[in-house]
Amino acid sequence: MKTTAPHVLILKWYDKHRRVLPWRALPEEVADPYRVWLSEIMLQQTTVATVKNRYEAFMSQWPTVKDLAAASLDDVLSEWAGLGYYARARNLHKCAIQVAEDLDGVFPQDEVALKTLPGIGDYTAAAIASIAFDQPAVVVDGNVERVVSRLFRIEQALPGAKKPIKLQAGLMTPQRRAGDYAQAMMDLGATLCTPKKPKCALCPVQIMCEAHAVGDQEKYPVKAPKKKRPTRRATVYWMHRAGATGPEVWMRRRPEKGLLGGMMEFPSSEWREGPREAAVVNGAEWQVVPGQVIHIFTHFRLELDVMISSRAETHPLSSPSEGRWVGVDELGSIALPTVMKKVADLVAAGNVTD
Repeated sequence: MKTTAPHVLILKWYDKHRRVLPWRALPEEVADPYRVWLSEIMLQQTTVATVKNRYEAFMSQWPTVKDLAAASLDDVLSEWAGLGYYARARNLHKCAIQVAEDLDGVFPQDEVALKTLPGIGDYTAAAIASIAFDQPAVVVDGNVERVVSRLFRIEQALPGAKKPIKLQAGLMTPQRRAGDYAQAMMDLGATLCTPKKPKCALCPVQIMCEAHAVGDQEKYPVKAPKKKRPTRRATVYWMHRAGATGPEVWMRRRPEKGLLGGMMEFPSSEWREGPREAAVVNGAEWQVVPGQVIHIFTHFRLELDVMISSRAETHPLSSPSEGRWVGVDELGSIALPTVMKKVADLVAAGNVTD
């Protein structure tokens, strides 16, 4: 008896149950490469629910890649604030400029050319090539990893399992309707083949699933034991003064490369593990702000104590080469990462005067 190929069943299911998403072309529509690229960059390490509204805001401000290229990096970073992984936003802007200026606003169609653009790696190149241009690229995100690892009951733990998962995913990828298939696999993982309590009874390929046959589907994908997240500590210096139009606070921009690159921050001691460095106050009058800022990054926990002074212009971190004065009422409109918003909220709640 002839067995129906998995992709046929998955596409048939997708035609009935596909999710309607703001960046996704409707049936019979031609996908817009700019919308596909923008959504894929925004969705990295971020949920669909979080991205939906933020994506709409980006599109309303910058409806084409040339519009985004013409924007200032500060405006892009401000709009990105809260989505995390700010290197993505910097590369987003760089990529837009390169596509607008060097390629006349036209994205390349193949994976090799796409990977030459800033911020586009193996997965994103495959997703754009597949979804935007219907190339039979092998698209493997977290949802696809889960579906494939269960279908074939891949015992190897991640990240080592990525290679055999991609191999199997490649064998399943059809030559025709590759973009629909890639999105179908994502939808299957997001709506039915979920991490907990998968809806196997509704799955179009349940009969082919080796993990379901054994009954251990929630075991997959197998993950290596999590390492304990270390704690880093530092002191933040809130240096403020009365400005011409209202109170101002001293801020500096973080280096372009590295964590929160290019974002504005309040000066601090080095974020490091072990005992917190002694506060550098240089004789200025300082007060400790009650409470503490705690922020969880992917690879570490950060604990920040905050000190405040209005007489700190001789502090080493307040030299003109280190930053500039910013109006406190402007903080909501600049590229301020979430951890620094927490610092500002702590100061506002502390009612500290000096």
